[in-house]
Amino acid sequence: MNVLITAASRRVPLVQAFNNALVSLGVPGRVVVTDVNPLSPAVQVADRAYRVPLAHDPEYLAELLKICESERIGLAVPTIDDEAELFGAARERFAELGTLAACSSQSTAALCNDKYATWRHLAAAGIPAARTYLPKDLASKPPFPLFIKPRIGRGPVGAHRIRNKRELDFFVRYVDKPVIQEYLESPEYTIDVLCDLNGRPLHIVPRERVVIRAGVMDRGRTVKWPALIELAEQVCRAIPFAGPFNIQCRLREGWPAIFEINPRFSGGIPLTIAAGADFPKLLIKMAMGVDVPAAIGDFKEGTWMTSYETSFFLDETSLRLPVCEARPRMGEVA
Repeated sequence: MNVLITAASRRVPLVQAFNNALVSLGVPGRVVVTDVNPLSPAVQVADRAYRVPLAHDPEYLAELLKICESERIGLAVPTIDDEAELFGAARERFAELGTLAACSSQSTAALCNDKYATWRHLAAAGIPAARTYLPKDLASKPPFPLFIKPRIGRGPVGAHRIRNKRELDFFVRYVDKPVIQEYLESPEYTIDVLCDLNGRPLHIVPRERVVIRAGVMDRGRTVKWPALIELAEQVCRAIPFAGPFNIQCRLREGWPAIFEINPRFSGGIPLTIAAGADFPKLLIKMAMGVDVPAAIGDFKEGTWMTSYETSFFLDETSLRLPVCEARPRMGEVA
């Protein structure tokens, strides 16, 4: 059971979690990663690594399929929003190679990647979500503060708090194709969810993001607040998911309201795994055809994560860098 993790970058804990899951299950296999840079930290801990083009390159999918075939990959795990729709559209092509693509459908990925479409869908289903507007639909005298971000984008890039009309006028022009949301000033929560291939939720793990650095949780803790678990169950009924996804929300009048849904592993997934919800192990079982029972709420509340930076120190002469060619193509880098 070989596992492929794409765009591995800094996801060292995720690579290690899949390695640990293989060992725990007693299943022989290795973890293979892809990246555009041989110096990426996850490349240093994977069993094998490949250089691939960026996700928007026309050859990207073909290169991944080559790797799945040559490495006999049983489970492929996409990690970034940029490739979610591409993976969703190619699930059958991966399956033809014996690879389970741990991702939702193309339509689900497209819905979640479009923050305005996400809000409209949630609102139509009666699910509490941060009110979201296109600039042309915003009232002439909106209530401040507000929050602006790209309609389609990932991470904190282009996201800004808006305190007044002057800032609004500036950022509407500054941010590419923006949406504007009501500003929810309260503790922030992420809900990690794992669904089976039929959209049935297997695990739902809420956690409070206590300290956030550059859009990633630096310190946080798991919580068993029924309102958050019920909110995730509502989302699963309204949108068909498969594999991992995460919901981001804040409180409005004391109750959670969603401001974003990401159809992929969250950056804080190591905390969820440490609390007893081993998503990598369950995905490997799913790829092996094992029936995985639901275990909603089966995790340890009050598990904290506090993170720090660490580094790899490498000898430049020993790095096997890919050959520079006119057109990017696959090349083994580790």
